[in-house]
Amino acid sequence: MKNFFFSVFTLLLLYGCTTNTANNDLLPVVQVNQNVDLSLPQFIDLQVPGGWAYVNGGLKGIIIYNINGDQFKAFERAAPHLQISDCSQMIVENNIRMRCPCDDSEFNILNGAPLTDGIKHSAREYFVNNLNGVVLRITNF
Repeated sequence: MKNFFFSVFTLLLLYGCTTNTANNDLLPVVQVNQNVDLSLPQFIDLQVPGGWAYVNGGLKGIIIYNINGDQFKAFERAAPHLQISDCSQMIVENNIRMRCPCDDSEFNILNGAPLTDGIKHSAREYFVNNLNGVVLRITNF
């Protein structure tokens, strides 16, 4: 009987630890493995906290955001809640949010969370490794 209660408790604990985030099966998975040299002129804005830049890669490009000078975030530009189309490439607005031109939905640039009611999918985030203060490696593995 003791084992039964332990098993039930374990199952409830595991079930309670699942996430509420909906899986995004609208966007196909592509391999991302890219280096960004911050010393290049096109990435000058990434050298300061709050700076951002677009880079090639992913499905529709990648948005990189400098959080505090040492930490960076990278998000897929393809809107996470729509099928890929000509208008589903997100843009950065006011240095604080990403916006999808198709339906004007917005996402937080710090964590990718949707800011628009009814949107359940967060922006797809990629891993960013600051290799030496000059080169960022962006991957999804």
